[in-house]
Amino acid sequence: MSHEVHGLGDFYSSPAGQVAAKLLRRRLRRLWPNLRGQSLLGLGYASPFLRAWREEASRCICLIPSHLRPWRWPRKAPSRTAIAPEDALPFPDLSFDRLLLVHGLETAENARRLLREAWRVLKDDGVLLVLVPNRLGLWALRESTPFGHGQPYSPGQLEALLQRQMFRVERREAALFMPPFRSRLLLRGAGAWERLGDALWPSLGGVTLVEARKDMFAGLPVQAVAAKGRRRVVVAEEGA
Repeated sequence: MSHEVHGLGDFYSSPAGQVAAKLLRRRLRRLWPNLRGQSLLGLGYASPFLRAWREEASRCICLIPSHLRPWRWPRKAPSRTAIAPEDALPFPDLSFDRLLLVHGLETAENARRLLREAWRVLKDDGVLLVLVPNRLGLWALRESTPFGHGQPYSPGQLEALLQRQMFRVERREAALFMPPFRSRLLLRGAGAWERLGDALWPSLGGVTLVEARKDMFAGLPVQAVAAKGRRRVVVAEEGA
């Protein structure tokens, strides 16, 4: 394994993690304001963010790649949370309208294969939203947070990677401008940091968000990948 991330559940249950999740959910909801009737896959560690659409999406599944398995399941994890290899997602082709990839690409053992699997399970007009640590941001420098692990990306690097894997980039944003504070007192100003950073230092956000659409016209024949046997998926029971 090239990279591993542990303690995701611990981070998002901490005050800093709760504030970060709230800020990112707000930004994600602005990008995708209404997913009513659409099928949504959260790939990576998406549980803290999927709640923004769980009540309106027709199907909402969270899949954690095997190498990212946390020490404990997310609190109140629904039965729709699962574990499977990142390069063999246990879904048929054309299964989802939207795919949210968070805490997955930067720690992927093979980013190309992960994105190809995302392309495969998305419908022909499907949309991918990727959230990764920004190489220029402060959060990528702090190993005490999940954003300080794995491979950070500059916006240009991420766009080039997506284009090579047959996605057409449609928009790009930055988020998480507050420094990685731990103090509850300093965390109270997170909203002000977000507004100020968005207006004055858009290139210094802690994370980069890129929305890309599946590009059917960029499809090229690729060499078949030998099957690894049956695809297995481990599903958490309700309340696990």
